[in-house]
Amino acid sequence: MAMRDEDVYALTDKGNANLKAAGTSLSAPELQVLILIDGQASVAQVTAAARNLTPVQTNEILRKFFAERLITTATEPSSDGLESGFFSIAVPAGFFTSLKDAGPETEQGVASLKQKGYYVRIAQRPPLPREAKAGQQVTVLVVDDDPDLLKLLRTYLKMEDITVRTAEKRDEIIVALQQPPKPDLILLDVQLPDANGFDVLAKMRQHPYMKTIPVIMLTGEATREAVIRGLQAGADGYITKPFEPDMVVQAVKAVLGLTPPATKPGPKSS
Repeated sequence: MAMRDEDVYALTDKGNANLKAAGTSLSAPELQVLILIDGQASVAQVTAAARNLTPVQTNEILRKFFAERLITTATEPSSDGLESGFFSIAVPAGFFTSLKDAGPETEQGVASLKQKGYYVRIAQRPPLPREAKAGQQVTVLVVDDDPDLLKLLRTYLKMEDITVRTAEKRDEIIVALQQPPKPDLILLDVQLPDANGFDVLAKMRQHPYMKTIPVIMLTGEATREAVIRGLQAGADGYITKPFEPDMVVQAVKAVLGLTPPATKPGPKSS
């Protein structure tokens, strides 16, 4: 199926679930494209916004999404019987208007993407199940400057027999990362007192010791641009605030491969 530049697609319930479920098997480029689908932006606008992907790559991803019923045409009833779930997304000024070929059509896309209420709970599952080491607990480093949130997450993670370390500032992050054993995963806030979470993530992905540690961003930056920036920087998950603590626990277990992928329930027996 060819995707025309003027076509507009919306997320199905199944597509929405991939952005709010405990775990997804979609790749980072696929998640980026899925985030850009809102039921009003055209294929051309989505392609322009996915700046790190070629038009061919974006088109292939869109075709895959349509075939798997993650998206449906925005002007027709859903082909899979699901109600289309439209995301309303807050986009920073200049996100589309900074594009080289910005014009009237792009301006219309900007207007359609300035609605409030966007949130995601992305957690990418690893390609292979995690191998548990005998006698060794999972260690999670929580980086956030909210003491109440740190206490809450520590409580919930400990109930899952997960060892928790915490850090609030840049120097505390360095100490926590140097402390053995190496964290199995990091929950990283974006807005820290003396650091930016995106910058911390970028430096981690360039460091030979830390580049393979899974990272889930925890942040109140609920914009499409922020989510895509985190994924492009190498985040394994992105959870916008506010959130339920047990949802964070589920995301941690999904990213670490500690839980099996969700399966659809079979038909009920009569």
